Amino acid sequence: MQNLYRIALIAHDDKKDELIEFIISNLTFFVSDKLELISTATTGSKIQELGLNITCLNSGPMGGDLQIASRVVEGKCDLVLFFRDPLKSHPHDTDITSLLRACDVYNIPIATNPASADFLIRSINAEISATSAY
Repeated sequence: MQNLYRIALIAHDDKKDELIEFIISNLTFFVSDKLELISTATTGSKIQELGLNITCLNSGPMGGDLQIASRVVEGKCDLVLFFRDPLKSHPHDTDITSLLRACDVYNIPIATNPASADFLIRSINAEISATSAY
């Protein structure tokens, strides 16, 4: 078990509200002092409005997805929650593919929708709870 979980939060424009709703419904998890949150710029600014402490990188189209991929490669990201819009093409699709590939290569869990995100944060929450019990 580790002391700090570094979680990247990303959402395409049409999925930002869905990510914000997910965070609000799991707020007790996201306010934990056992988490370090990072995000792309636009998504991160919306998350900051919730009062959460989050490090904002560049926006996705300006290299933010690649910055998060770099953190994955460097071992500085433990989980990626990327609420993607699969029904639209994006000008930075190659960057998105690079992030997905980095997660696969470095065995980092990535959730692309609320159902998979819920499953993954429950796992981390269970570990945090088990650690706190001692």
